[in-house]
Amino acid sequence: MKLLFRIVGMAALMIGLLWIGQGTGLVTWPASFMVAQKQWALWGLLLAVLGVVLLLRVARRR
Repeated sequence: MKLLFRIVGMAALMIGLLWIGQGTGLVTWPASFMVAQKQWALWGLLLAVLGVVLLLRVARRR
């Protein structure tokens, strides 16, 4: 179960960071409707925070 949470947490963090980059216009690859759309930066922030929370919970359960 810890491995699953670690994988999901890491995926959420990485996707969240990509969404933040695309939403702010820093990342323009891949060409997407999300580029330079501020609401996607906010969704990315929420997803990245969720990923960090999952990773911290897994780390504390050791």
